[in-house]
Amino acid sequence: GNKLGYHPTGNKLGQTLLTVQQDIKAKLKHKYQHISEGIGHHGNQSLLKDIYTEQIEMPLPGQDKPIRTVLTKGIAGIGKTVSVQKVILDWAEGKANQDVNFVFPLPFRDLNLKKDQYSLMQHLSHYFSELKEIDSIEDGETKTVFIFDGLDECRLPLDFKNNEKCWDVTKPTSVDVLLTNLIKGNLLPSARIWITTRPAAANQIPPECVDQVTEVRGFNDPQKEEYFRKKITDQNLANEIITHVKTSRSLHIMCHMPVFCWISATVLEMMLKEAEKDEVPKTLTQMYTHFILIQTIVKNKKYNKASETNLKELSQSDKEMILKLAKLAFQQLQKGNLIFYEEDLRECGLDVTEASEYSALCTEIFKEESGLFQDKVYSFVHLSIQEFLAAVHALESCLDKKENVFSPTSEDEEKESIQLSDLHRRAVDQALKSENGHLDLFLRFLLGLSLESNQNLLRGLLTQTGRTTQSNEKRVKRIARYLSYNIEEERSAERIINLFHCLNELGANSVVQDMQTSLQSGTLSETILKPDQCSALAYLLLMSEEVLEEFDLKTYTTSEKGYQRLLPVVKTCKRGCCSHLASVLSSPNSQLKQLELRDNDLQDSGVTLLSTGLEDPDCKLHTLG
Repeated sequence: GNKLGYHPTGNKLGQTLLTVQQDIKAKLKHKYQHISEGIGHHGNQSLLKDIYTEQIEMPLPGQDKPIRTVLTKGIAGIGKTVSVQKVILDWAEGKANQDVNFVFPLPFRDLNLKKDQYSLMQHLSHYFSELKEIDSIEDGETKTVFIFDGLDECRLPLDFKNNEKCWDVTKPTSVDVLLTNLIKGNLLPSARIWITTRPAAANQIPPECVDQVTEVRGFNDPQKEEYFRKKITDQNLANEIITHVKTSRSLHIMCHMPVFCWISATVLEMMLKEAEKDEVPKTLTQMYTHFILIQTIVKNKKYNKASETNLKELSQSDKEMILKLAKLAFQQLQKGNLIFYEEDLRECGLDVTEASEYSALCTEIFKEESGLFQDKVYSFVHLSIQEFLAAVHALESCLDKKENVFSPTSEDEEKESIQLSDLHRRAVDQALKSENGHLDLFLRFLLGLSLESNQNLLRGLLTQTGRTTQSNEKRVKRIARYLSYNIEEERSAERIINLFHCLNELGANSVVQDMQTSLQSGTLSETILKPDQCSALAYLLLMSEEVLEEFDLKTYTTSEKGYQRLLPVVKTCKRGCCSHLASVLSSPNSQLKQLELRDNDLQDSGVTLLSTGLEDPDCKLHTLG
């Protein structure tokens, strides 16, 4: 396979260059042959080849325009870093891209740490000391690929507009200037650049600097099963886990993220073995709560030789550590940071030594890594664990300290008057305001944790729980009403779907249940649907594959606002999507003015169907991209 965009040529490397290349390959092979499935370097790691499932479409060479820079997008936990790891390993092991002389992986989380001025060659030699043997890699013959993983973790300004221009690989300058000039093509124009990012951060790179955009889509349904069968050696248990995940639509959907498959496998393997079938998690919040508790139990078993009786009791030191990490999680999530340095830890009262010890004990929650230059970098093993712990911090601050993390209490305000429902409302408002949805999952967890059953699981962490069952039920009803109000008012269809996920965590999905009943009775097509009903229908259709196969927009009568809320379903529809799109275009109610169809494999039949919609006199489309 040749995935990195060069055409094979008979490039004869000089002997020194060849030796340097062999040494770098050996170094990269050693570094990347293990997959850290959310595990720091102290954990039990799997071999990448044993667990990897192909899921990235890489750019193919031989297209009309030579491709220099590729940007790969994907949400957190979808497998971007693992895909990068696989490409590097294949090159280092001689399995692919053998026409490439050098591959230099430079993750953004490490580049953030470089404060001094170096030339590009000096900079590369810091990590690849083997390069000191050669003067330069810009002879036009040497084919080089730079991989910049995790643009969303970048804390550099990346000032493409104002940074000075730099053409000389031996001229010392800042990392920021080196990066912008490499990406623009001023430095090493013959090199290939591959950047990975979460979608929200992609706009930091000017579009004119990117030749191709690809996407990591995560696991499809067969790949989800394949993952569990590879991960769990006992195949009967693997089957049981697959069956359980399929019974909860919400869990099954989340499993398109490899990281969620890993968390589910960890939790369900332990719980199904122990035959606690009644307690097996059915929602996202339950799954993560059990995950944190299981990791703490595993740590105590390993290191404290704890007796079986007190395994589920959190020790005082466990409690203090988890709450400090939860505070770190919340503060950094607010700032949009996924990785932390020593000063961030100190701000939360976390001692660097205790953080290191904890990352060694609890390898599957918090990790410490040495950066390229041996500086320490800290992170939660996955963003969703940071989001969960951030929600724990918000809840604990409210219940135990009577503080609302979204609005600091003034001196004269009565702390006693802080209500959990105030926190919930502020959290909903903040999440809906966020431009990139960075609080969406946090909100689901926070609301899920307001249920008494979930608070009971965390009783070791929370001194106060939400008091009586009666007040708890009232609170759930109150926040469910507030979510329903926002579902009616919100314009973004994707945000509305997240609000339904929140209702699902609360077990308060009455609109959805009513809609389910109407769907099953077949009476929906006779009713004019309100916008919130359309949202509930969209949520149901997205949660249920069987219905999705049969989806036809013309079946439903609603307003323009209602049709807009059904659009997320059209996007994910498996087949016949073009005919549904054509029916939207030709609907007398349709106000659709702009349609973006780039990078869609429509085929001739799809184009024919779409043409019908476009030619319809009711079609109001101005722009087709």
